[in-house]
Formats: sequence, C-alpha cells, structure tokens
Amino acid sequence: MKTILVIGATSAIACACARIWAERGAQLILVARNFKRLEVLAADLSVRGAAKVDCVQLDLDDLDRHELVLNRIFADHPAIDVSLIAVGMLPEQQACSRDASLAVQQFRTNAVSVIALLTSLVPHLSLQGKGAIGVITSVAGDRGRPSNFYYGSAKAALSVFCAGLGASLFKQGLTVTDIRPGFVATPMTAGLLLPRKLVSRPEQVAADIVRAVERGQSVCYTPGYWRAIMWVIRQIPDVIFKRLKL
Repeated sequence: MKTILVIGATSAIACACARIWAERGAQLILVARNFKRLEVLAADLSVRGAAKVDCVQLDLDDLDRHELVLNRIFADHPAIDVSLIAVGMLPEQQACSRDASLAVQQFRTNAVSVIALLTSLVPHLSLQGKGAIGVITSVAGDRGRPSNFYYGSAKAALSVFCAGLGASLFKQGLTVTDIRPGFVATPMTAGLLLPRKLVSRPEQVAADIVRAVERGQSVCYTPGYWRAIMWVIRQIPDVIFKRLKL
C-alpha cells in the first residue's frame, strides 16, 4: 500500500490524481487551505477505495508554518512514497501590470511558497531514503509570452528549481518530476478564451501525471502533444515572436 501526500489537494488536477490513487487503495494525506473542502474530498476518496485519508490545513503562503506541518505529517507517516505539489494561482496579466504588489504576490504563491515547501520537504524524504516528488508547473514557463509573462515567469523559476533539485537528489534515490500541463478545464481557467481543441479535462492530465511521477520522469508535458507545441514556440526567432499574439 502506497502513502501519497497531496499538497494543494482541492485543486481540480490534484483531486483527479487523488481519485486514481484512491481507486488503487492508497493511503492519502491531503493538504490545502480550505479544511471543509478537504473533508468533502476525503469522503469521496474513501468511497472510491482509499485505505485511509487524513486532512491537514495549510495555507502555503504562510511560510512559517511549513516546517511545523511537515513535522507533524512525517511523525504520523514516516514513509511517504509520493508527494504531489499542486499549488498556484492564475493572475490577470493586466492587473499585475498595474499593481506591483499583486505581481509580487502571484510570484510568491506560484514560485516562492513552493520552493520553500520543497526545501522543508526534502530533508524528510532524504531520511527515509526514497520518494517521488511531482511539482505542477506549466507550459507557460517555457517562454515568456506577452499574454501571461507574470504567471509564466513564476512557473519558469519553479521549473529551473525542480531541474536542479532533481539532479541534486538523484544519487539519494529521490526523483523530482516537473509537470507542465497545457490548457486544462478547471475553475482557475474558467472564463478564459482558450482554443477548445487544446483544452483537456483534469482526468486526462491526471493519468499522465500519476504515470510520470511513479516512473520518476524528469519532465512531463501533459497532454504529450504540448512538448511539440512548446518546442515550436521556443524556436520562433525573437524578431517574429514579438509580432505574434501569443
């Protein structure tokens, strides 16, 4: 029986991943800001077959509580097989351009808080000598685009951190998977004008995520065609790129 830690558990993608693990009989530790939503999710996962579900309240922006919460989790669960970090916000680009405090806050939520959490999480996993970490970033971090470079810059920073972290942990037998979803139909993207043919359901990307994390894959584009899409976008010369509406 695997023990899975899901941080940011009430997000649509994390919920879909947790349901897959629950159906496999895993033990789940759910962490999120809203405890009532966690309890509802826990009840659903128990019905789906989870061996046990524990709920822990944490606002990831409260950096001072990371270590305390993780200490409590590992005291109760000394061996955690998979840790999925699914935390983030999608700021409105124009709002960030008008409000420096909002620009900084989104960077804190999307990058700084996750980096801080991982920094506190890794020593616990190193002590147990095993563990797979999955971190949801975004294809937006592959290249700064005019439409979302505030969000993209935070995800890019997180991707670079994950690459370095994964390399540093390789000899310890720990893996880090940088998960880069494309457009996904979630509450966070509701209301955005997105190309319908490129929008996936959370359940679709969840299957990719669970597979990639359990295999210890370094980078996971989901759905897989986003790897090709972003490769093309990265190859566009700046002189052309600056004239495109992306």
